[in-house]
Amino acid sequence: MGHSASILLIVFCYATAWYIISLIKKRNDVADIAWGVGYLILSTYVLITRELSPRAMLVYTLVMLWGLRLAFHIAYRNKGKAEDFRYKKWREEWGKSFYIRSFLQIYLLQGVVMLFIWSPVFIVFNNPQKGLWLLDYIGFGVWCVGFFFEAVGDFQLLRFIKDPRNNDKVMDRGVWRFTRHPNYFGEVTMWWGIFLIAISSGNGIFAIISPLTITYLLLCVSGIPMLESKYKGNLAYEAYQKKTSAFIPLPPKNV
Repeated sequence: MGHSASILLIVFCYATAWYIISLIKKRNDVADIAWGVGYLILSTYVLITRELSPRAMLVYTLVMLWGLRLAFHIAYRNKGKAEDFRYKKWREEWGKSFYIRSFLQIYLLQGVVMLFIWSPVFIVFNNPQKGLWLLDYIGFGVWCVGFFFEAVGDFQLLRFIKDPRNNDKVMDRGVWRFTRHPNYFGEVTMWWGIFLIAISSGNGIFAIISPLTITYLLLCVSGIPMLESKYKGNLAYEAYQKKTSAFIPLPPKNV
């Protein structure tokens, strides 16, 4: 079996395994935990089947740090809580077709999207280079900026939510003062950083599908639009919207 076929098989089996877990747990938001771990599994597979290079090890390390932190954060955040509102809404809307649509539209689709976003890692591992170039260091710097916003944003929000004094309040402190979605900004920025690292590899320009995909999804589909629709009609959040950038961190407006 070729490497490409093996990767597709891994993704299919991985998606199926998490679908089974979701049936046992009776909650589909386990897919959010599976998201980061899936990248690590794919990256580890190509790591042990390819020639190692400094660029490959750099990309692998960055994906490992991102994936593990995200998975542990989501698992901790969801512990003891009801199913995430997005998945609960789909559970209610899909009715009798819930089980087949869950597998196809959540787990299998997530696997396909994962392959697109993970493409820079595949490109880097298939084009080993000696040493690191200037764009590798620039890409690493961009990734660090993204990791800071995502990790710090998640930590600050988790601490804010756990304080009962903040019930019915809107998080507008720390990095949340400069962007309403620091975690999404961080996620997108990290993948643009990995793209910059991959671009120096052979066929590296094709890795641009990765940051374009995650940027489109978070800005236009399943990220900002879905989350902000939850707060429609919330006067406190609407006031927050007026003064705070939706995505790119900017000084708050005086309103």
